[in-house]
Amino acid sequence: MGVLEEMEAMSTKGQPQDSVTRDESTCLASEIKGSPCQQGDDSDCAEIRGSQVQLPEDILRHIHTFMQMQDAALAACVSLSFLRSWRCYPKLMLSVDSLHIKEDASRKDEIKREFISRVDHILQNHSGMGVKAFSLHTYPCSDLHPSYVDHWLQIAITPGIEKFELSMFGRHDTKYNFPCSVLSSERRSSIRSFFLAVCSFHSAAQVGCMSSLTNLRLHSVNVTGEELYGFLSNSCALKQFYLSNCEDIIWLKIPCLLKQLDILHVFGCLKLQMIESNAPKLSTFSYAGDAICISLGDALHVRRVDFRHDRSPGALYYARTKLPLIAPKVQTLVLSTRSETVNTPMASCKFLQLKYLEIVLCAPIFPSGYNFYSLVSFLDASPALETFVLRIALPTIRPDSIIEDSGGDSSRPQCLSDQCHDRLKNVMITGFCSAKSMIQLTIHIIEKTKSLMCLTLDTTRGHDRRFAKIDKCLRLSKDALVEAEKARVAIQRYVEGRVPSTVNLKVIEPCSKCI
Repeated sequence: MGVLEEMEAMSTKGQPQDSVTRDESTCLASEIKGSPCQQGDDSDCAEIRGSQVQLPEDILRHIHTFMQMQDAALAACVSLSFLRSWRCYPKLMLSVDSLHIKEDASRKDEIKREFISRVDHILQNHSGMGVKAFSLHTYPCSDLHPSYVDHWLQIAITPGIEKFELSMFGRHDTKYNFPCSVLSSERRSSIRSFFLAVCSFHSAAQVGCMSSLTNLRLHSVNVTGEELYGFLSNSCALKQFYLSNCEDIIWLKIPCLLKQLDILHVFGCLKLQMIESNAPKLSTFSYAGDAICISLGDALHVRRVDFRHDRSPGALYYARTKLPLIAPKVQTLVLSTRSETVNTPMASCKFLQLKYLEIVLCAPIFPSGYNFYSLVSFLDASPALETFVLRIALPTIRPDSIIEDSGGDSSRPQCLSDQCHDRLKNVMITGFCSAKSMIQLTIHIIEKTKSLMCLTLDTTRGHDRRFAKIDKCLRLSKDALVEAEKARVAIQRYVEGRVPSTVNLKVIEPCSKCI
């Protein structure tokens, strides 16, 4: 029998003894702000009985609400007061893991039956008790009959609920249809956080006003752009919106009614062709997917942009030519690409307020003609830039290593730009390699940046991202270790002698454990 079932069974067996000692009770009571004991009212203070302390039930119930669900259940197993409080415990986080059901691929049907039985038992004992936070994750119980989930939601979603999460597990072609009828006016008015995963939400537009909703997350949800627009139009208090892997949306439109929307994340919506936001106070925008049409309205408040292309080439080209127009006042920009086949072009549009730029190149093999030095276009476009980070996430052998070049001084930069970078102070390149264009980019930064204070050239995959808790670096292949040695030689031969004494040069090499 699991901990929760054992605790529930106690209510019909012998009564547990209250095991809270005097010292423990006094300590817990002192942590409750504004309790009667702190205010000098002795009438409701803890009552001393022999060697124990009897705390008022409202204080014990308040203490109980701060416990995680498993801890709250354990406390109810050994304390009569906490057992009574459990009936009103406001946070139900139900999953195979939280219910202590052992996963075993050979007994899937038995796990599903056990999961249904325990969830039924707990929710029946909490019926009408005013749950504040409810989370139901059905993995690995596939193909639960919708009637079970419908029944559980009717019990769990009560007036006063603030946080709701439902993550289904089953066949993606027949997703559970979320019953919007459970969101009656008095039930939905208190919900602050709403999360759906692997569901259908086709009645979203008919839900009505979600007046308290501030956080919305939809993952792998079947909902159209029109249905979602109707739902968002009724959620005027929304501050954060996360949308991922929702493949029915072609046009995502954010209404201007969302005057408090601050954060918008859109990831992996494969059919999406356009994002149009009219939210006036949007400050953080993250997007991962193919190059599409993006409009952020006036974008006067957008300060951070994360932009990732995993499949389509030319992400940096798009970012350099389009993003200054989409978010002209961005201050922090993070770009990531797995397939960059074209050099970054020089362009007239600028990031006038950009202070932090991070570019992550994740391609396992870069074309031999790819020119790292073309990234100077981003530096030229960012007159206020203070920090520049370039990450080569998967370092490999370069076919254009400067170490193997026999023709003249190829370390001299091409004349792409004579512009100086007067505010740039910190530069870090991880996965630093011996490619000619990488050396040329580094020399350009040294010679054109009089304000430079720190230059970090990391020949590993990123010492600043190593597994610090286990004192271990990110894994390096044999080819990567060979390239790291070439990069070290290139730094000694072409870079170190050019670094001014005012610049703190840090060269990071693979540690003895990597080698």
